[in-house]
Amino acid sequence: MPRPRLRRRICFSPSATYFKPAGVRLAHLAESVLTFDEVEAIRLIDYEEMEQGKAAKQMKISQPTLSRLLCSARKKIADAVVNGHAIKIQGGDFQMAIPRGRGLGLGRGAGRSAGGRGRMGGPYAAGPGGNCVCPKCGTKSAKKIGVPCTSQKCPKCGTLMTRE
Repeated sequence: MPRPRLRRRICFSPSATYFKPAGVRLAHLAESVLTFDEVEAIRLIDYEEMEQGKAAKQMKISQPTLSRLLCSARKKIADAVVNGHAIKIQGGDFQMAIPRGRGLGLGRGAGRSAGGRGRMGGPYAAGPGGNCVCPKCGTKSAKKIGVPCTSQKCPKCGTLMTRE
């Protein structure tokens, strides 16, 4: 019996979770699905240019596990670019990390200890209210605070919603 899988720790939630090539209709579009932990690995290594050991430590996973995540994410991104697929970001076994200490990105004196509401308005919110939109039929609904759009289903067609 294998040991239970640890939840990956991520500090970033993208505001856009669906990318599609221009000029292709949604009905005829294949998707490459990236998990949130794969996006975090790509962000830390390729965007932030962090060393793999340090990035793995930040995500609370081993370096070989981070390497496998990177390999999987890069393969999915390459497949989407080469074959003209959409990229959808959803799922994964992760835990959202709450920023601590200095550098919370909250502005001077706006930290939780000073009574601030966190980044972008919520108690530990990752973004403002806004709307969730269905990538399939275009239906919009108001975003519920504390509930990611990617976990809500479209009331018309049942497709998972994305952030507007």
